[in-house]
Amino acid sequence: MNQPARPAADRCPGVFDTHPAADGALARVRLPGGRIRPDQLELLARAAAEHADGHLELTVRGNLQVRGITDVEAVAEAVVAAGLAPSSTHDKVRNIELSPLTGRIGGIADARPLAAALDDALRADPAAASLSGRFLFGIDDGRGDIAARRPDACAVIRAGSSVATDPPLTADTPLVADIVIGGVPVGSATGSEAIVRALIAVAAGLREVAPGAWRVRDLDADSRHRLADLAASSLDPVIGDDPDAAPDVTREPLVGWFDQDDGAVLLGAVVELGRLAARLAEFIAAVQAPVVFTPDREILLCDLDEGVAETVVRVLAPMGLIFDAASPWASVSCCVGAPGCSSAHAPVRDDLMARVQDGDPVDEREHWVGCARGCGSPAGSHLSVQATPEGGYERRRR
Repeated sequence: MNQPARPAADRCPGVFDTHPAADGALARVRLPGGRIRPDQLELLARAAAEHADGHLELTVRGNLQVRGITDVEAVAEAVVAAGLAPSSTHDKVRNIELSPLTGRIGGIADARPLAAALDDALRADPAAASLSGRFLFGIDDGRGDIAARRPDACAVIRAGSSVATDPPLTADTPLVADIVIGGVPVGSATGSEAIVRALIAVAAGLREVAPGAWRVRDLDADSRHRLADLAASSLDPVIGDDPDAAPDVTREPLVGWFDQDDGAVLLGAVVELGRLAARLAEFIAAVQAPVVFTPDREILLCDLDEGVAETVVRVLAPMGLIFDAASPWASVSCCVGAPGCSSAHAPVRDDLMARVQDGDPVDEREHWVGCARGCGSPAGSHLSVQATPEGGYERRRR
C-alpha cells in the first residue's frame, strides 16, 4: 500500500542534532559505505567511553550510534576531529549503502570510488541539505546485495555493451550502471560522473514531485511515475537482463574467515545485541586495518595477512568478537527497548539475551522490537518479534 507524504518534520538524529532518548542523548554517525579508518574508530570509541554509555551501536544502514551521551558537544567535537562529520549542513543526508565486499571479493567492479564520489557530490550540493535524513542511496557492485535492500536511489553496476568483462574491468574502464528507484530500474548511465549525477537527480526529483516525502515509498503511484519519468529523461535504456525482476540474493552471514581476491584475509564478526564495547572497538582499531560495518550489523576487518588474522581471532574472540557464522548473534538483532526508549513496551535487549541463552535454535533472521515503529528492522525478509502493550510478544514474518 502506498503511503502518503509525511506531514511531520524529519527528526532523524545526527551528530549535531541528537535525539533525546530516555537513556540520554543519541547521536548517529553516518559512515558512507560503512567504511571507517582505524584512527577514526579509535577516536569514536574514546568519545563513547568518556561521554556516553561506553558502546557503539551498529545500525541497519552500516552506521554507528552513540547512546546515553552526557556531553553532546564533546561527542560532536570528537566526531568532527575524526573527520566523520565533514559538513554540519549535510550531516544527516550522507546515507549511502555499498556492497560490503566490493573491491575485495567478487563483484563486477570496485564500487568504492563511486561511493566516495557520491558522498563528495552530496556535500557539494546546497540543495541536498534539505533531503530527509531517511532517504537512502545505494551503490551495488553488480552482485545484487544492495539492490535487494530497495534503497530509494540505487546504482547497480552492470556488464553492458560499453563495459567489457573479458578481460576483467580495469581502473580505466568506464562504469555502466542501471539507476534503480525504489526497486524499479528506470535507465542506465555511463561513467562515474554521470552515475552520480543521476542519483543526485533522483533525490532532487523527489523534492520536486513530493516536497513533504521522506522516501520513495512515501509516494503514491502517480508521483512514483512522475519521479521515474524525470529520472529517465536524462538516462540511457536499462541494460540489466531482466529489469523488472526483483533481485534474488541468498545472503549468508559475512562472519568468519574469507580469502580476498588479492590473497589477503578478510575477517567477519558480530557482537551481542549489535553493541560494540568501546574497549573492544579500540582493540579493533589497534589492528590498523580498514574496517567496514555492514547493513546486517557485521564488522569486517579487511586486508589482513594470515598471521595477523590468526592473532586477531585469538585475541579478540575472548573479548566478545564473534567469528562463528553459526552463532545466533549472526541472525538476531533488536532495538534498544525499555528503559532506553520511552515508546517500548518491554526490555527487548534483556528478553532477546534470554532467548539466545535458552539455546533454542535460530532458524531464520529475527528482529526484536519494543513497539510498532520497528526501529532498526532489516530490509529483507525476517521474523519480526514485537512487544505488545498487553505484555508478551507478537511474531510476524515480514
